[in-house]
Amino acid sequence: MKKHNYSAGPCILPQEVFEKSAQAILNFNNSDLSILEISHRSKDFVAVMDEARALVLELLGLEGKGYQALFLAGGASLEFLMVPYNLMKIDGKAAYLDTGTWANNAIKEAKSFGEIVVVASSKEQNYNHIPKGYSIPADASYFHCTSNNTIFGTQMKSFPKTNVPVVCDMSSDIFSRVIDFSKFDLIYAGAQKNMGPAGTTLVVVKEEILAKSGRNIPSMLDYEKHIKAESMYNTPPVFPVYASLLTLQWLKNLGGIAAIEKINNAKADLLYTEIDRNPLFKGASAVEDRSVMNATFLLNDENHAPIFDKMWKEAGISGLPGHRSVGGYRASMYNALPLESVQVLVDVMKKLEEVVSKENVETV
Repeated sequence: MKKHNYSAGPCILPQEVFEKSAQAILNFNNSDLSILEISHRSKDFVAVMDEARALVLELLGLEGKGYQALFLAGGASLEFLMVPYNLMKIDGKAAYLDTGTWANNAIKEAKSFGEIVVVASSKEQNYNHIPKGYSIPADASYFHCTSNNTIFGTQMKSFPKTNVPVVCDMSSDIFSRVIDFSKFDLIYAGAQKNMGPAGTTLVVVKEEILAKSGRNIPSMLDYEKHIKAESMYNTPPVFPVYASLLTLQWLKNLGGIAAIEKINNAKADLLYTEIDRNPLFKGASAVEDRSVMNATFLLNDENHAPIFDKMWKEAGISGLPGHRSVGGYRASMYNALPLESVQVLVDVMKKLEEVVSKENVETV
């Protein structure tokens, strides 16, 4: 049976990426060598890295605008450290918006480098919405936000206007919707949502914001050194970068970010319409801040959980349980999840309504 993969990450990738990656593991570029064993300095892989970095800028509309794309290791969590190391001035301050677990973790790391101003937080409401109406200190070295919150199912629909550099963790919605990416000075994202397998991290940085912190930055944490070395300062994560390139090529051939945004909106509309219509379910996050990538929802009566769980598992659905911080269910609808998979989930939700309604009638 075909599995409908709603895993929050590592998550679903396009089928053609799996097929081409599998072939490259056996024989990469007809070299009779596996992608897993080739030298990262070989002409074949250097070409992969160059194309991947260029394609990132092309898809984001940042070509020729002073940005560099890097493929690094360490996950987005390492960027929680690298961002303040590179951007926060000595004895300076940085502004952070606290919208979820990962934003909070970024704040904790940054506190080791200077004063952190949390401009707003939704923590007291269990991060069920995106704070609004906050102000950003004009003397901050940068402003940091998280565009999408996988655990709580919220997403920033707009971004503040400010004269300080804007940094955004886009790990769970990069390449999913049309945004003016030139409004950001630094973007970072773990690959394992919309771009590739776990193991590499994308960083897109505007070069003019670097070399202003006055800090002595360790080499492995210095963006400038990675830029100069073209993401080859040390041995890069070869296979994850290659699979990311394949995913970026798939997205470009699909029509780019504008094309996938239409598909993503259709998926989200289909599921949220059912959540709001079906009397057995309710959404877990504020309606105006609902994530297109991660829909969190609950049963109004937990007594229905055993039958619902049995039904969606029998339908071939995988990865649906919600995070322990929220409970209920979380449908992660990343770029590669087809609309058909969302329809399967909606059909199960409707079937549950029929079953419960029939049971209630028989009880009466």
